[in-house]
Amino acid sequence: GGSSGGSAASVASCEATLALGSDTGGSIRLPASFCGIVGMKPTYGRVSRYGLIAFASSLDQIGPFARTVEDAANLLEVISGHDPKDSTSLDMPVEHYSQSLNNDLKGRKVGVIKELMGEGISPDVQKAIENAIETYKKLGCEIVEISLDKLKYSIGIYYILATAECSSNLARFDGVRYGYRHPDAKNLLELYTKSRAEGFGPEVKRRIMLGTYALSSGYYDAY
Repeated sequence: GGSSGGSAASVASCEATLALGSDTGGSIRLPASFCGIVGMKPTYGRVSRYGLIAFASSLDQIGPFARTVEDAANLLEVISGHDPKDSTSLDMPVEHYSQSLNNDLKGRKVGVIKELMGEGISPDVQKAIENAIETYKKLGCEIVEISLDKLKYSIGIYYILATAECSSNLARFDGVRYGYRHPDAKNLLELYTKSRAEGFGPEVKRRIMLGTYALSSGYYDAY
């Protein structure tokens, strides 16, 4: 949860009642889980991304952090809706999420992904999921085991798409118009290299390099 761990910590420590985060590959959901609070990544396009510094535009979403589901639902109602400044924003009515919390769940189907419940899962995580399944059963839900046989490719696909978009999106932060500007650069090339070398952390640099590699013409057919 590198992008939004601070938001989760501030809500968990009662420094803030609500907070926003950005989630590309888990940066809302993971810190919320680690901090014992509520966090969710909305459906793509439900919340405007206008104003967000893009990492991977096809995956980034803004979502809520809260200490209760009701608070999270109320915040989601406020931030959802069409925004003409974001062309990926959905032009659809906003549901009353907070009112839906009291809906009867009897007859609802809840899918459990078979491939996620096997080898490699933490015992604590598995126990938490099993407890949740039992709760859903008591509320009248039908539990359905489903199989996503291509799931094993998801991490690889994510890293190709996310890092490729990262390489493109972060290319603008060169110290000329956007981002950190090195104060002692002697020429344009030095401005680019020093600004980016000092302005980006090791993990961001790693992802830019991976994305540039995936986008390079020599590896077009491979990726």
